[in-house]
Amino acid sequence: MSEAPAETSATQPPEGHGGGTKAILAALGANVGIAIVKFIAFLVSGSSSMLAESVHSLADSANQLLLLLGGRRSRKQADREHPFGYGRERFVYAFVVAIVLFSVGGVFSIYEGIHKLEEAADYERPALWWLPLAVLVVSIVLEGYSLRTGLAESRPHKGSGSWVQFIRRAKIPELPAVLLEDVAALTGLVLALIGVGLTLITENGVFDAAGSIAIGVLLVLVALVLGAEVKSLLVGEGANEGELRKIEQAILAGDEAERIIHLRTLYLGPEELLVAAKLAMPAERTLADVSTATDAIEQRIRAAVPISRLIYLEPDVYRP
Repeated sequence: MSEAPAETSATQPPEGHGGGTKAILAALGANVGIAIVKFIAFLVSGSSSMLAESVHSLADSANQLLLLLGGRRSRKQADREHPFGYGRERFVYAFVVAIVLFSVGGVFSIYEGIHKLEEAADYERPALWWLPLAVLVVSIVLEGYSLRTGLAESRPHKGSGSWVQFIRRAKIPELPAVLLEDVAALTGLVLALIGVGLTLITENGVFDAAGSIAIGVLLVLVALVLGAEVKSLLVGEGANEGELRKIEQAILAGDEAERIIHLRTLYLGPEELLVAAKLAMPAERTLADVSTATDAIEQRIRAAVPISRLIYLEPDVYRP
């Protein structure tokens, strides 16, 4: 059984943990500014949709801070209590983001919309009726910039697959979280624009309340999707099919191993893969030969899949 050398082992936090940081910071800056402006527009107009969008942007800002905190904590050195490191901290904080998006953003927006339905008949058009519309249009532009940044940073990780496949299979939780939040934010802003616009035109508060409810339902659905994907990472995902093929080919590329008896992989963090394999080797080999053979196999695995930071190889004799 062989372990990775010190410079690539799981005791050292891997490089590249900044994945998604630019997208997170862009989303954070946009959401903080948007939340403040939306809340001012709500105070002026009393619009339920504007309040729902204010809370939505506030929740998104908190979520981005959580993602940054998760990335920071994941870089802690491995210790006796956590010998495989803290890489999964990023998964935990991404799951908390889904909970916040569900509870704070979604549930509050639905509650506020239902509450406003009861007061829809008493709606009066505010003096500055144009302010909510202007705020929503500016917010759409800012959220579009945030989404563009997220897409640009995600594209190198997406590969040739679709964006849906990227959301489902990405091991870096921050990027899918930011993309889903940005898409939900843009869609929510359009719903709010429709609801507020129809309310101002018809002077009927039902449209505004319906917009708030629609925003809440959207956020709940996005939170459920994000939570389901991150839960899979928390439970423990192995290498994808492409990575497995590369690892298998690397093991069998030389004449050290006759066959792979079994192979197990596990993501210890977004950029940390554990590889464990039992390999059939000729029974007549000496211990020194086996040691040299496992070292050669390890080097090929790391060359094929660089995120294989911790490798355990167990030599054995194949017994059909």
